[in-house]
Amino acid sequence: PINEILPGQIGVSNVQRQWALLSLNQDVHVAVYDPFSDFNCYLSKVDIQISYIRKGVASEEIFDSGDMAKTLLQSFTGLMLTVGQKIIFDYHGFNFQGAVVSLETVDFQTLQTGNSRQAAGTPNGGQGYRGILMDQTLISLTKSADSSLKLKGGAKSQTQLLIQPNFKFEDMGIGGLDKEFSQIFRRAFASRIFPPHIVEKLGIQHVKGMILFGPPGTGKTLIARQIGKMLNAKEPKIVNGPEILNKYVGASEENIRKLFADAEAEYKARGEESSLHIIIFDELDAICKQRGAKNDGTGVGDSVVNQLLSKMDGVEPLNNILVIGMTNRLDMIDEALLRPGRMEIKMEISLPDEAGRVQILNVHTAKMRKNNLLENDVDVKELASLTKNFSGAEIAGLVKAATSWSFNRHVKVGTVAGVADDYEKVKVSREDFIGALDEVRPSFGVAEAELQRCVTNGIIKFGDHIERILSDGQLFVEQVRNSERTPLVSVLLHGPSGSGKTALAASIASASDFPFIKLISPETMVGFSENAKMASIAKTFEDAYKSPLSVIVVDCIERLLDWVPIGPRFSNSVLQTLLVLLKKPPPKGNRLLIIGTTTHRDVMQQMDLSDAFNTDIYVPSIQNLKAIETVVSSIKLFNDVDRFTAMTYLKDAWKDQQPTIGIKKLLMISEMARQDIDKVDKFVATVLDEGSFPAAK
Repeated sequence: PINEILPGQIGVSNVQRQWALLSLNQDVHVAVYDPFSDFNCYLSKVDIQISYIRKGVASEEIFDSGDMAKTLLQSFTGLMLTVGQKIIFDYHGFNFQGAVVSLETVDFQTLQTGNSRQAAGTPNGGQGYRGILMDQTLISLTKSADSSLKLKGGAKSQTQLLIQPNFKFEDMGIGGLDKEFSQIFRRAFASRIFPPHIVEKLGIQHVKGMILFGPPGTGKTLIARQIGKMLNAKEPKIVNGPEILNKYVGASEENIRKLFADAEAEYKARGEESSLHIIIFDELDAICKQRGAKNDGTGVGDSVVNQLLSKMDGVEPLNNILVIGMTNRLDMIDEALLRPGRMEIKMEISLPDEAGRVQILNVHTAKMRKNNLLENDVDVKELASLTKNFSGAEIAGLVKAATSWSFNRHVKVGTVAGVADDYEKVKVSREDFIGALDEVRPSFGVAEAELQRCVTNGIIKFGDHIERILSDGQLFVEQVRNSERTPLVSVLLHGPSGSGKTALAASIASASDFPFIKLISPETMVGFSENAKMASIAKTFEDAYKSPLSVIVVDCIERLLDWVPIGPRFSNSVLQTLLVLLKKPPPKGNRLLIIGTTTHRDVMQQMDLSDAFNTDIYVPSIQNLKAIETVVSSIKLFNDVDRFTAMTYLKDAWKDQQPTIGIKKLLMISEMARQDIDKVDKFVATVLDEGSFPAAK
C-alpha cells in the first residue's frame, strides 16, 4: 500500500490513464469482476506489439524476442489482459511499452484434458476479448511500425497492413475493371501484405512498377488516382509527365531524383520495415520515349529515362516503391523500362464489355437511384446493350447528356435562365437516355454519318445479283462473328465505275450490327503526305483491334494508292502498309471483317493486292432494259404511261443490243430529267447520249 493513496482512491499511471481514457481526479465506478464467469478465461496465445517508451530512443542492440517473451511471462503471469491494453516492462536496461493486439483463449476443461482445441479471439468482447496470462501462454512479439527497435528470433516484424481494412471497390467509383483490379492486386500487392520474413524466405523482390495502357477514357488515370484510397501507405505522388521537363540543364533529371528522395531516406533508416511509396506518372510517353528516337540535340529525354531506370533498378535498389505509369501509346515507351525489375506489369485497360458497362452505369446513376431521381423505366442492362464500345468516360458523358434533357423539361418556358416551380420533380427517364445516345457517340464506334453518305439513295435491287451480293456479304459477317478458325475475313468488291460497289460495301457493313465500323476513304485524305496516309490507315486498324467485332471498309483502293494509268505511278509505301494490314490477324478474342472496293482489279493483281483478300465479288453495271425500268419505277420518276413510253423509246433505239450503264449515272440522269418539263424526252435523250451501249468488262 502507498500512503498517498487514500481509501476510495485509485492510483493510475499516465499510460493507464491514456488507455482507459481517464482524467485526473475523475470519479469512476468500480465493480468486482470474476474472470471465471467466462467459459474461456485463460490465454493460450497473445500477440503484443512493442516499442520504446520514449520515441527518440535508438539502439544498435538486437533484442531476442524469445528471451523477452520469457521476461514478460515472469513479470505478468496471473495478470488479466485484454485487447488494446498497455503494459510497461524493463529489459536489458531499456524501458519498453507493449500493446495487446490480439489474443486467443482456451477453456478450463481444455487445460485439464490437454485437448489442443482453441477458441479464436474476437475484438468485440466476450470470448477471446480478455483472459489470464499463464506459464503455458505463447507470447508472440512484433515491433511497432514506427519504432526503431530491432528484434530477432521466431517473432519477426509486424505485417504491414497495406490494404485499408474497410476498403470496398464500390467506394472507388470505378466499374467494369474487376478482372484488371484482381490482376493488379495479385501481381503488385499480394507479396506486400505478407510479413517481410516470409518474402525473404521465398527469395523474391516486390514488384516495383506497372504500366497501364489502353484507349483514352477507359479509366487509367482514375485507377491510379484511387489506388491511394485503397492502400494504407504514404500519400501517392502524382506527376503529369511533361511537368518533369525543365529548361535548365540537369533540372529534369533532378526532378526525377526528388520524387524518390523520401523513399530512399526511409529505406536507409528502416529497411524492409519502411512504408510503401507510390509514384504515379500520367502521360508517361511524354518523358520516356525510346532512347535515340529524338534528334533534338539535347538528349534530355534519354537522360530522364536513364535516371528513372537507375532509381527503380540501379546499384542500390529500393524495395519500398511502386511506380505506376499511364499512357495511350505503349509502343512509344522505351523497352528497357518495360523489363522485369522496372515496370514489369503491363496492364491493358480496354473498352468495357456489357457486364462492365452495367457496373459503370450503376456507378454513375447511384446517387440518382439513392435520391429517387431515376424513373422506373430506366433499365441499366438495356442501356449497357445500347452502348457498345463506349468507354467509361463516354458513359459518364452519356449520363450527363441524359440529365441535361431532364433539366431542360424544368426550365421556364420563354427563358433560358429561369427554373420552373416544379424543379423538385426533376427525374431522369429512359427517353432522356435515348435522346442522349443520339448526341454522345463512341470514339471506337460506328461511323454512321460516313456510311450514310455512301448509301444516300438506298439499295435498289434492280437485279438478282444485288440480292446475291448482299446475301454473300451477310454470310461473311456471320463467319466473322461465329467461326473460331477465321477471325479475319477480307472481301474485295470490284466492277465498273459507278456500279454501286461503295454503297453495297457500306450496306453490308451497316447491316452487320458490329460495334466498330469505320470507312477508309481517299476523300478524307486529300492533301495527306505518304506518311500521314500510312499513319491514318494504321490507326484505323489499331482502333479496330481494340473492339471484339469490327468492320473496316477500304474504299477506292487505287485512289488511296495514288495510282494513275499514265506512267503508271502509285505510292509503294501505302501499298506495303495495306498489304501488311490486310493479312495481319487481330488479337486473340477479337474479329475483323475487311471490305475493299476497286474499279481496276487488273491493277490490283499486278500489285499483288488482290491476293491479300480472301475472296472477291464482281459488281456489274446495269445490262438490260428491265433493270433500268426497275430503277426508274423504284424512284418514282414517271407515272405508268410515261414509264412505258420511255422504255419503248429506249427499246426501239437499242433494238437487240444490251445497254451498259452504271447505277450511279442512271440515278444522276433520272434526277436531272425530273427537273425538266418533258421528263420522258430528257431522260431518253440523256441515256442515249451517255453511250450506253455494250462495253467490255
